[in-house]
Amino acid sequence: MPLNLPDKLPAIELLKEENIFVIDASRATQQDIRPLKIVILNLMPLKITTETDLIRLLSNTPLQLEITFMKIKSHTSKNTPIEHMQAFYTDFDQIKKQKYDGMIITGAPVEQMDFEEVTYWAEMQEIFDWSRTHVTSTLYICWAAQAGLYHHYGIPKYPLEKKMFGIFEHTMTNALIPIFRGFDDVFYVPHSRHTEVRKEDILKNKELTLLSDSTDSGVYMVMARGGREFFVTGHSEYSPNTLDTEYRRDLIKGLPIEIPLNYYKDNDPDKGPLVRWRAHANLLFSNWLNYYVYQETPYNIEDIR
Repeated sequence: MPLNLPDKLPAIELLKEENIFVIDASRATQQDIRPLKIVILNLMPLKITTETDLIRLLSNTPLQLEITFMKIKSHTSKNTPIEHMQAFYTDFDQIKKQKYDGMIITGAPVEQMDFEEVTYWAEMQEIFDWSRTHVTSTLYICWAAQAGLYHHYGIPKYPLEKKMFGIFEHTMTNALIPIFRGFDDVFYVPHSRHTEVRKEDILKNKELTLLSDSTDSGVYMVMARGGREFFVTGHSEYSPNTLDTEYRRDLIKGLPIEIPLNYYKDNDPDKGPLVRWRAHANLLFSNWLNYYVYQETPYNIEDIR
């Protein structure tokens, strides 16, 4: 798909090497088309890596997307050059009067803190509320999924005895829901987290629909407001080597970490990862864009309510 990205974004050249078709803003302005406007609130420490992972998946559709990257005003990234943030990211104050067809909110390295202890929690709450009146459908990922469920529906999170780390099998509660179009009966998802939301809490809330879970990793996907909100606890967007990088990083730091489950060939880090989640990840993002953004958003974006 033609992805309309900010001029000179590093992900453009990285994805072109993978034969993914992207165009920068200068070229996109020459096309007479109404692109879908997608805003990405990137809370991950390695911004450029996350940008590339998400754009790679968003490219798997014939729709044209106009991507805007948003950052938290009350937090300064320590792992991404300030020049990159100034060039490609915008604050919430600069875009809050605009409307968007879709929104993605990523995970964040703060999951072991209470939500109220996060320094930018108040700003997150304002953004969560804003999304309900300015975005057609919002996709919450990992920590953002837990935070959104807590803010909107009072669903608590619980600490795990050890890190949920690896690739896990998942099933669907209803394969006929459009978000699952083309899914196999069993599919795989990477997880990397220290906390969880619990199935019994989701099922008690009549506003929430549990879409997918796992015997080993628990709740995976929850839907609300007829698909205007999706809460996804795993990291389907992860590239093949992400869990390996996290594992080796924690080993070097001397942190308590086990080999990611079901990830390496023959469970041997020296043999590299066995990728089993790529097809699911592409379907997840393309189905979300098609059935819950493109087919639901008004042609006049200002009509979003």
